[in-house]
Amino acid sequence: MALSKPQQRKPIHYRHIQCNGYLRDDGLWDIEAHLTDDKGYPFPTLQRGVLQPGELVHELWLRLTLDNQLVIQDVEAAMAITPFSICSQIEDNYKRLIGLQIGRGWTQKAKELVGGIEGCSHLLELLRPMATTAIQTIYPYINFSEDGRFPISDNVLNSCHSFSDRNEIINEFWPEKYQGQQLDVQEVNDE
Repeated sequence: MALSKPQQRKPIHYRHIQCNGYLRDDGLWDIEAHLTDDKGYPFPTLQRGVLQPGELVHELWLRLTLDNQLVIQDVEAAMAITPFSICSQIEDNYKRLIGLQIGRGWTQKAKELVGGIEGCSHLLELLRPMATTAIQTIYPYINFSEDGRFPISDNVLNSCHSFSDRNEIINEFWPEKYQGQQLDVQEVNDE
């Protein structure tokens, strides 16, 4: 189901984020993100003059190279279009992420390494969808089975409503991880 029909409106800002996952020939994984921003009106900038509607304010790329355990092996940042000429000076700072493992708390660690004046807020924002893209790329592929089952990892367990350790999905497919209330057989038969 899509969203309801909106009220009359005019376009002001467009942000496009695309994340893709790739298996490399060397057995590692590349997770790539591409972000663009543009405006729906003539947009004055301090260094680039007035940008016309559709002219990019930002075009940013980020690639994380990961192993099967989601440990970052390499990073490449590219800031092709930015509002200021000095933005790209921090591209190499993203190499500081090498060695981090995607999992609980990793975005906070990344923020400590490349947040604030050490990085770009937009590149930092890309790390969250890149993490979920990595999980969607790597885990199903390396754990593929004909019936669609896979071992549920701690990164996935309790990551959303459907993967709550207290609901029927976990009880049905990963009963060893289920933490909800167990109904005895008599209660189920009485319903």
